[in-house]
Amino acid sequence: MQLIIKIAAFLAVAYGGIAVAAFIAQRKLMYFPDSERVSPLSYGLIGVRERVLTAPDDNQLVAWTARAAPGQPTVLYFHGNAGNLGSRSERVRKYAARGLGMLMLSYRGYSGSTGSPSEANNVADARLAYDTLIADGVKPENIIVYGESLGTGVAVQLAAQVPVAGVVLDAPYTSIVEVAASAYPYFPVRWFLFDRYETMSYLPGVHAPILILHGEDDQIIPVRMGRAVYAAAHGPKEIVTFPGAGHSNHHLFGSNEEVFRWIDAAAHRAAGKKAEKQMRP
Repeated sequence: MQLIIKIAAFLAVAYGGIAVAAFIAQRKLMYFPDSERVSPLSYGLIGVRERVLTAPDDNQLVAWTARAAPGQPTVLYFHGNAGNLGSRSERVRKYAARGLGMLMLSYRGYSGSTGSPSEANNVADARLAYDTLIADGVKPENIIVYGESLGTGVAVQLAAQVPVAGVVLDAPYTSIVEVAASAYPYFPVRWFLFDRYETMSYLPGVHAPILILHGEDDQIIPVRMGRAVYAAAHGPKEIVTFPGAGHSNHHLFGSNEEVFRWIDAAAHRAAGKKAEKQMRP
């Protein structure tokens, strides 16, 4: 009996120690930045340049930018958790080839950006990137916000604050809390997460058209979460799922073409509304 009590006590202490360590180091367990700063030119990206934005606290945020062709919108892109800007170079290449403008922001700690990532920092920096586009003369009706994985929570919070032409959510989650609870069911993650990214709480504030993309075999953010976000979204919305696709390979199943189709339709609608306004007495 004493042996059983000792084992139980040891396991309780070990569990508590692991839980405390996870609490202290939670952001290191949540974010996986690749800090290497890479240039668009090193990936052969013509017409794409690096731009550094200065946050109010003087942290330097590295971004890749490209000007939109006449009549094309600009994609304000918030990337996923791993890798750096270079990891998205092929996507940038395809979008630029379509004439789409782009501002792809790297979070703090990623791709040469200074500082450390957090939900508050990422959302504030997203607003800075949006304001930068506005200052450059890009109108809200020509801005498409794109969130990839982790970035979907950033994109939703930004789109709830400011007017945009549309929102693309690539593998969205209901909240990071739900993702973490699913990945670590034996730890009380719901109680102690600092960065929660409660997407469902911010969705009611998003009134722009939404496109949701999700691989049906996604093992990181299950497709049921994408469907839940779709069900909760307001206004014009569309969801496209890809059988056989995982978390980050649905471009192999046609997701880029779906994005281009949707953006073209959004641009057509915006042009129609503009013409209608001009015709009003």
